Amino acid sequence: MVREDRRKWKENYFSKLSACLDEYPKCFIVGADNVGSKQMQQIRMALRGSATVVMGKNTMMRKVIKGKLDSNPHLEKLLPHIVENVGFVFTREELGDVRDKLLSNKVKAPARVGAIAPLNVVVPAQNTGLGPEKTAFFQALSIATKISKGTIEIINDVNLIMEGDKVGSSEATLLNMLGISPFSYGLVVKKVYDSGTVFDPRVLDLTTDDIVASFLSGVRNVAAVSISIGVPTAASVPHSIINGFKNLLAVAAETDITFKEAEEVKAYLADPSKFAAVAAAPVAEAAPAAAAAPAKEESDESDDNLGFSLFD
Repeated sequence: MVREDRRKWKENYFSKLSACLDEYPKCFIVGADNVGSKQMQQIRMALRGSATVVMGKNTMMRKVIKGKLDSNPHLEKLLPHIVENVGFVFTREELGDVRDKLLSNKVKAPARVGAIAPLNVVVPAQNTGLGPEKTAFFQALSIATKISKGTIEIINDVNLIMEGDKVGSSEATLLNMLGISPFSYGLVVKKVYDSGTVFDPRVLDLTTDDIVASFLSGVRNVAAVSISIGVPTAASVPHSIINGFKNLLAVAAETDITFKEAEEVKAYLADPSKFAAVAAAPVAEAAPAAAAAPAKEESDESDDNLGFSLFD
C-alpha cells in the first residue's frame, strides 16, 4: 500500500511539473535552504493568483525536464542550474513584481551552529541584563564589558561574525543569550528563465537608462576600434565624416582652395577681430541683467545706514 501511495505521489508530481513547464513561459529557480514547511506555506499563500511554487528532488525535476526536451529543447538550459536545494516558481506576471513578493516573505531566525552567515553580524553596545557571573564568557570572546548596576554592559559595538563565515558555538550562544536573531531566511532567486533564456536575477534591476547607457558605451567602443583599424562601420562613419571635414577645412585654411563651408573660416583668419566680436556678443546680452543688481543695491539705503549691505 505504501509503494502504491508513493508511486501515485510521483505520478502526480510529474504531471504537475510537466503541466507547469508547458503552461508558464517564465519561472524562477529558487534556493530553499533554511526554509521550513510553515514558511513555505506562507510563501505559497502570498503568491496565490500570481505564481505557482513547485519544489521536489533534483533527480525528479531533471527527469521531467529531460522528458520535455523533444517538445521544448530550450528547457535544457535549466538543467545545469538544478543543483543543491532548489525549486521552481512559475508565473505569467511581471518578473520584478513576483521577485519582490518572494524577497518580502522572509522570517527571522536565530544563529545556528555551523550555519553559513549570509551577512555581517554586529552586536551593538548595550546593557545585556546578564549577571556578573557571565563575565568570563564575554572575556573568552574578547568583548570589552563593564558592570553597570549589577549587570554586564557591552562597551563598544562588536563585529561578531563576518559574511560567509561559519557560526561557532560561542557566537551562537551569545546571540541566543542576548535574544538576537540576526539572520532572515526565505526563497532566494538564483536564476530567471524567460521564454528560452536563462539569466541572472540582477538583470531585473536594470532600468531603461542603464540599458541606454550600456548601449551607448558599446557604440563608442565599436566606433573607436573601427576608426583605429580603418574599417568603416555604422558607428564610426559619422566620426570619420567629421574628421574628414576637419581635414578639408585645415587644407583650405593653408591653401587657396576654397568651398562654401571654408569661406567663413578664411574670413575669420583674415580678420581675427571678428572672433572678438563674436565672443563679445554673449557678454553684451548679459550686461543689462548685471546692471540691474547695482541699481537694487543703491535703493537699499537702510543697509548703508547700518554699515553693511546684503552681500556682506
